[in-house]
Formats: sequence, C-alpha cells, structure tokens
Amino acid sequence: MADITTTFRVNGREVTVTGPPFRRLLDVLREELRLTGSKEGCGEGECGACSAIMNGELINTCIVPVLQAEGAVIMTVEMLADTPAGAAVQRAFLEHGGAQCGICTPGMIVAATWVAQHQFRGEIREMLAGNLCRCTGYDLIVTSVEAALNALAKDGSRE
Repeated sequence: MADITTTFRVNGREVTVTGPPFRRLLDVLREELRLTGSKEGCGEGECGACSAIMNGELINTCIVPVLQAEGAVIMTVEMLADTPAGAAVQRAFLEHGGAQCGICTPGMIVAATWVAQHQFRGEIREMLAGNLCRCTGYDLIVTSVEAALNALAKDGSRE
C-alpha cells in the first residue's frame, strides 16, 4: 500500500507525517514526533499505557492507525500540565500516591484528566477501567482523581 500524508494537531501544533496509512498512531507519536510519554504496554488496546485524547475522546494510540488522525486534535500526556484538569490530576497523583512504578502512570494521567474534564465523579473506577495498573488496587489512583475533581470544583475549572 502506498504511503499517505496525514495532517493533524498534536499538543497545540499542526504536524504532517508521511508513511504507511495503517502505521500505529503510537509509533508516530513516539518515533517521529518524539512524544515518548505514551508507552507501549500490550499493543492491543487493553492496558491504556498509550492513552491520548483525540477530538475530546479517550483513545488507545496502539490500535489507532495514523490515517484516522487526519484533521484530528490530539492531546498527549506531555501537554496535560498546561491544562487546569491535567495540572490538578498531576498534582493530586503526587500528593495522594496515585503513581506507583510509573509504567501505567502517563496513560493513567491522561485517562484521569479526561475523567476530570468530563466531571465523571461517581464513575471514576468505571471510567478508568481501560487503564491497567499492576502495582495497586487502584484505591490511591481513585483517591487522586477524587482530589483532582474536588480541586477543580473549588477553582471552578474543567478544561
């Protein structure tokens, strides 16, 4: 199959990549764009280590072909600290021990930020179900997300 050119926005900047249409978005992010925060976990869309937000939806970049990113707006873990929700989640993970060994942390931070942006207060465990952590029973992660939601509610922020 012939190479294609795909243009999309990632972390606020427009990028254009050329290559095989079914190349994984994860590989483009990590190898071409040097955004190495997204991690390869399972390669099957089961663990969430490669999570990103594309057009406002939480995705697993390991199962998204780059051709589906045409015209998309993508946010990776590298940009989240620049958003109120992302900053609140990162701060809460530090303060409440939500991060353990670090393998799942970038994807978990992305998923937790998406949860915080949508104010899924009573559904935290369900909304994070696509992100696996092999170190914890998720209690500290859920506590961290709750703390971030509380901080955002206090500040009146969502994004």
